Amino acid sequence: MYINKALVYGNLTRDPELKSLPSGIKVATFSLATNRVWKDKNGVRQDSTDFHNIVVFGRQAETTSQYLKKGSSVYIEGRMQTRSWDAQDGQKKYRTEVVADTVQFGPRTTGGAPAGGSYDGAAKTEAGSPKGSKADAPKDEQPLDTIQYPEEEVNIDDIPF
Repeated sequence: MYINKALVYGNLTRDPELKSLPSGIKVATFSLATNRVWKDKNGVRQDSTDFHNIVVFGRQAETTSQYLKKGSSVYIEGRMQTRSWDAQDGQKKYRTEVVADTVQFGPRTTGGAPAGGSYDGAAKTEAGSPKGSKADAPKDEQPLDTIQYPEEEVNIDDIPF
């Protein structure tokens, strides 16, 4: 048995583009950016960004194009697929993409905060009062919990298996 499974969480680099196949099935395509941060052997922090082409079919394509915009966070589960075609100049072209089975939207933002951002209780509003203070927060709104990741990377030699 072989496995072809892709799990990707990142931010959209452009708005989804919705099209229809001749059969009437909706298809949404967009690009997703993911980043990786690590320390090299000299202890210098390094980071790299990868871009993934995503394809979504059916009803999920419609909701994706309706609710997701550039900068939105999204979690994708699907499979890798490589398509090929002959270009107008006679060369064979290839495109590797993730065909999404599951699309889960990331946290929605309110105000001007970037998508996928975290709640900062010390941030200031235009009036100068702390964001999330009793003066400007709705009574039923609670601050969001955020995950604090450690700065240091995992050393492979420390893993016992």
